[in-house]
Amino acid sequence: MGYGFAKRVLAATLALGLLSACSKHNAATMEEAVAVPMADLSKPDAGGSAPSPGKADLGVLLAYEHRLRIRLPGERIATQAQAVQAACNGGKLGACAVLGMNQSGGDEPSATLQVRIVPEGVEPLIALAGKGDEISERSIQADDLATAVRNNTMLQDRLQKEHARLLEFQGRKDLKVADVLTLSNRIAEIEAQLQGAQQEAAQQQRRIATQLVTFNFETTRAQASRSEIGEAFRDFGGIVAAVIAFLIRTFAVLLPVLAVLLPLLWLIRRTLRKRRKA
Repeated sequence: MGYGFAKRVLAATLALGLLSACSKHNAATMEEAVAVPMADLSKPDAGGSAPSPGKADLGVLLAYEHRLRIRLPGERIATQAQAVQAACNGGKLGACAVLGMNQSGGDEPSATLQVRIVPEGVEPLIALAGKGDEISERSIQADDLATAVRNNTMLQDRLQKEHARLLEFQGRKDLKVADVLTLSNRIAEIEAQLQGAQQEAAQQQRRIATQLVTFNFETTRAQASRSEIGEAFRDFGGIVAAVIAFLIRTFAVLLPVLAVLLPLLWLIRRTLRKRRKA
């Protein structure tokens, strides 16, 4: 009974594997047959929404990332960064979460803020962070997750079918203890893989439905130049002191050497003079 049952389980597993392989082969063939042009990144949308009438469906699921460099007077950086953070946490621009914030003061204050927000709140949040010449640099990058989403969906489908099939075998009453243990272990493995695939799918959907925005707040170029000049003047005394200290250390090293070499040279010259006179 145990041997025959194991053969049936093995046959069912192989059949499911062949079905999965055929599905992957068909998907790969379709992907090679269709050439997908690049999407226009100048007007990002939600990524996974249905195409509007008259708009070509490129078959892409885009996850957008925005990076901005905003130059402000140093005294405004902390206030501006906190205002953007408060707007995100307040939810007035839509669902938004602050992923990280780093702020530094001193002569060259700066701040970095990273948020994840729904697409319709991206532009209003950027407008709040800086306007006009304050935004010195902006970049948009999109990662196409269509293939990853499709592969993950196929993986979940295969695992669910195999899980259901093994549960049917587990419900039989003529199983031996060894068969029950084997089935239980395999079911546990499949459930763990299925949970991981579901978590990955949730992460993919979160990246598609929302957009990542990173703000880098820095001082203006003029203020940065003044800070560098001031820093150079402040370093002047330290540089002079370091040079003097180096000379003192060099003299301290050479002094014992000179104390030995000078008498030796004097003795050599005296000996040579005596030989010449003789």
